[in-house]
Amino acid sequence: MKVLFSKMEGLGNDFMVIDAMQQPLPLDTATVQKLADRRTGIGFDQLLVIGKPKNPAHAAGFRIYNADGGEVEQCGNGARCVSRFLVEAGRVTGRNFTLETLGGDLQADVRDIARVRVNMGVPTFEPARIPFEARERALTYALEVDGRTYEIGAVSVGNPHAILDMPDVDIAPVAELGPKIEHHPRFPKRANVNFAQWLDRTHVRLRVFERGTGETLACGTGACATMVWGRLAGWLDESVEVALRGGRLMISWQGEGECMWMSGPANRVYDGIINL
Repeated sequence: MKVLFSKMEGLGNDFMVIDAMQQPLPLDTATVQKLADRRTGIGFDQLLVIGKPKNPAHAAGFRIYNADGGEVEQCGNGARCVSRFLVEAGRVTGRNFTLETLGGDLQADVRDIARVRVNMGVPTFEPARIPFEARERALTYALEVDGRTYEIGAVSVGNPHAILDMPDVDIAPVAELGPKIEHHPRFPKRANVNFAQWLDRTHVRLRVFERGTGETLACGTGACATMVWGRLAGWLDESVEVALRGGRLMISWQGEGECMWMSGPANRVYDGIINL
């Protein structure tokens, strides 16, 4: 069957976006992996499949599949791209609307389709809800990897994240340590791993090893998780610019119990048709 799709990206975090509201979409792990291959398929960090929302008052729902075929709960850069897609496709009326994901509802504010603002919801720090195995909540946890102990933060922003303090992200052991923490048994649903360098109270440098994909040029949920953890630690102000390898995101968060807001680019690269 022929399937229409759009290739989109936010800060180099790239996506294949399919509107399944209008066309059926048979998907399995092998199909996603085939599509994700950058030599023989379309190539992407995540596949975003837009569908009808459960709540008719919402604009749409979308499901997120990593390059390894596994479905995940949340994707910040993907949410911005889906928001732009819906506006350009005429699927929404107005520029403020709600999207449904496995990780919760997101509110989009699309005043400028090239730079979209998204309400990413309220972050979670309770270990059982991240999920992360720990007796009680703490700012940092000792995590043993290959006989060495690392101090990490653990946060959920709809998906689980580990945060590590790095003096220089350019030489951070992302490729070596990222997969070991991603698959650490204390993260029963695996984890995205954030390597953060704190520059000052309003600027952070960040590299992210995403579960099921590897290091990406940018990760919106990683930027959110890192910002809120750094703010809890007392290092950051309410609005912070997070510099990733693919570009910069603005994250705002007033404190516990409040929602996170993320602003950044969302670009359409090309549209196409593929046979599945």
